[in-house]
Amino acid sequence: MESTDKDEKNLAVTEECTDPGEKCEDEGDLSRKTKMLNVEEAINSSNVDLNNESESQIQGGGNSEKDSNGHMNESTSSDAVEPLDSNQITKEILAEDKSEEPVFDGTEVPEMEDARRSSNQSVELDSEAQGSLNERAAAIRNFVKEKSAIAVSTFMRRLSGKKDENEFKVEADKSDGSECIDSEKTGSDAEPRPKEVQQKTDERTAWNPLNLIKIGRNFDTFIAGEAGHEDVPGLVEQPAVKGRIIVYTKLGCEDCKMVRLFLHQKRLKYVEINIDIFPSRKLELEKNTGSFTVPKVYFNDLLIGGLTELKKMEDSGILDENVDVLFKEEPSSSAPLPPLPGEDDESGSGKMDELATIVRKMRESVAPKDRFYKMRRFSNCFLGSEAVDFLSEDQYLERDEAVEFGRKLASKYFFRHILDENVFEDGNHLYRFLDHDPVVMTQCYNIPRGIIDVAPKPIIEVASRLRLLSYAIFEAYVSVNGRHVDYRSIQVCEEFKRYIRTIEELQRVEIDDLSREEKLAFFINLYNMMAIHALVTCGHPAGPLDRKKFFGDFKYVIGGCAYSLSAIQNGILRGNQRPPYNIAKPFGQKDRRSKAALPYHEPLVHFALVCGTKSGPALRCYSPGDIDKELMEAARDFLRNGGLIVDPDAKVASASKILKWYSTDFGKNETEVLKHAANYLEPEQSEQLLELLASTQLKVAYQPYDWSINI
Repeated sequence: MESTDKDEKNLAVTEECTDPGEKCEDEGDLSRKTKMLNVEEAINSSNVDLNNESESQIQGGGNSEKDSNGHMNESTSSDAVEPLDSNQITKEILAEDKSEEPVFDGTEVPEMEDARRSSNQSVELDSEAQGSLNERAAAIRNFVKEKSAIAVSTFMRRLSGKKDENEFKVEADKSDGSECIDSEKTGSDAEPRPKEVQQKTDERTAWNPLNLIKIGRNFDTFIAGEAGHEDVPGLVEQPAVKGRIIVYTKLGCEDCKMVRLFLHQKRLKYVEINIDIFPSRKLELEKNTGSFTVPKVYFNDLLIGGLTELKKMEDSGILDENVDVLFKEEPSSSAPLPPLPGEDDESGSGKMDELATIVRKMRESVAPKDRFYKMRRFSNCFLGSEAVDFLSEDQYLERDEAVEFGRKLASKYFFRHILDENVFEDGNHLYRFLDHDPVVMTQCYNIPRGIIDVAPKPIIEVASRLRLLSYAIFEAYVSVNGRHVDYRSIQVCEEFKRYIRTIEELQRVEIDDLSREEKLAFFINLYNMMAIHALVTCGHPAGPLDRKKFFGDFKYVIGGCAYSLSAIQNGILRGNQRPPYNIAKPFGQKDRRSKAALPYHEPLVHFALVCGTKSGPALRCYSPGDIDKELMEAARDFLRNGGLIVDPDAKVASASKILKWYSTDFGKNETEVLKHAANYLEPEQSEQLLELLASTQLKVAYQPYDWSINI
C-alpha cells in the first residue's frame, strides 16, 4: 500500500515535465519535488482535498485513457500520432496546464516577502554576483520545506472553518455581512460579539465552493446582513410607492449633486436620467420644460424644478403632500419614463466583421475535439491542416495562401495556438477558438455569447465610452468623498447594464496602440468597474480564500487575452511586478500579455485602485489628459485622510498597509517609502515627518486593513 502511494506521488511529479523526453533528476530530487508540489498546492488553497489528491490525479490519468481510446484513430499532433497502450498512456499523458497566477489575498508571509525582495534585487546584480542565485533558490526550497507542516495544517484548518490564535483576529468579524454595514469600528477596536453571532461568523467564514454563488444570488441579504433591515439606515420597510420620481442630471453638475443629497436625506427613491448618457432625453427635456437646464425633478408628471424649488416646498410643507401623492397615484402617460433598455446605446453597433462571418462558417465545418499534443490532452481543439482545408475550399485559395489567411484570422484573436508556439501553421499543430479556451469559458465575464460579430472598434473609442459610463455611475451612486458605494442601485441601473454590454467589445481590441497616459486611465477605470462587477455578481469575499478567487478568477477578455484584477494591477499597472508575498510574476517571458505591461511601475496607482474595501482609496474616475495630476490628487486625498498619520510628540507614524505591501514601488527601504509619501502630506506634517526620519527616532506602525465592504 505504501509503495502504491509513493508511485502515485512520483507520477504527479513526473507529469510536471513539459518535454516528454525530459527526465526528472535523481530520486532525492524527485522526493523533494513531491513535497514542494504538495506544499505549493496547500499554499494556493486548492479546493481539492489533500487526502484524495493523489487519487484524483490517477483518476485524471484514467480519464485521459478513456479519452485517448475515443481519439486514437483520429489524426492528432505529430507528438501523439502512434498508438500507445493504455498503461503507457496512463503514466505519461498530462492533463492540460491549469496553473494559477500569483495573487495577493491579504495573507502576510514575512519570510516569503524576504525571498521576494531577494529575488527582486537579484535582477540588478552584476555578472560576478550571479553565482549566488543557486544559493537563493536553495534557500527558498528550504523555506518551503520548513513551512510545509504549518502550511498544510493552516490549509486544513481553513477548510474546516477553524481559526488560528495567531491569525488576524478580526477577520471572522469582518466576513459577516452585517459587520460590513453597521460596524463603525475596525481592526482591534471592534467590540466583542455575542457567542451566537461569532458562531454564525465562523460558519460563513468556513470556505465553501458555493459561497460566492450563494452570496451573489442573495444580494439583498448580503447587503443588509443577518441583522435585518431594521438596523440598516435607509432600508426601513416602507409602503410600496405607486408613483415615481425622475431626476434629470448631467455630468459634473454641482447642483445635481446637491439634489441627490437632498433626496437621499429624505430617503426618497428616484430614477436618474443623465442627459450626457442619454442624449435623446435632452431633446425631451427641452420639449417639456423649454430649456436644457438641470437638475430637473419630476414627481410623476408634476415638474418640481431644481434644488431651490425642493427646499421651498419643504419649508412650506407642500413637499410632504406631494410625496403622499406618490404613494397613492401611479404616473400618467405624460410622465417621463425611466431609461429604456438599450436606449441611446452604441455598444454592439457597427459594421459586421467579414472575418467573423468566415470564422462562423469555419466553426460549423471544423468540429473542435479533445486531442493529445506533446503527451497532454487539450479540449476543444482543431488541427491546422483542418483549418487550411476549409479556408482553401471556402475562399478558393492555394494552400500557402490559406495559411496566410489563417494567420490573419489568428492575428485578429479569433483563435490561437494552444501553447502559443506559432501564429498559424499547416499540419498537426493544435489551435483553439477564443471562446473555447477553458479560462475564457469558465472565468471571463465579458464574453457571455461567444465572440461578437461586430468589427472591433478602436480602443480609444471603447475606453472613452466606458469612462463616460463610469463617471456617470460614480456620480450617481457613490458618496461625495468616494468612500461609500450603493452597489444595490448600481446593479439595477441602466448605465451599469450598458457597461456590461460595452465590455464585450474589449474581446478583440488592440491595446498596444495606447499611450502611457491612455493605458493608465483605461486600466485604472476598468479595474474599479471590474471590481464592482465582481461584487454585484459574486458577492463580497468573506476571507483569504474567497479573496484569492475574487482577485484571480474574475476576468475579462481584452485583446484576446484573459485579465484578472490581479493581472491588471500587478501585471499591467505595476510593470509586471510580483504581488506581495509571492515569488512569481504575473506574466512569464512568453506571455502575450507582457507586451501590454507598462515599462515601469507606477506607485501612485495604489491610491486609485478600489477593490471594494473600507480601507481602500476613494472611488474616482480618471481621464488620460490629466492622469498624472489626478493620481497626485488621489495620493493626497488618501494619505491626508488617514492613510499616513504622524504624531510628532510620540514620534510615531501610523501608515496604511498599502505602503507596506507595495513598499518596493515607493522605495528600497522603509525610510524611502515614508519620504515618498511625505510629498503628498500637508506641508506641516510633511516637515515633521522628514525631521523625525532625519533623527532616526521615528517608529512606524501599520494600521489593520479593513476588508469589509465600502457601503
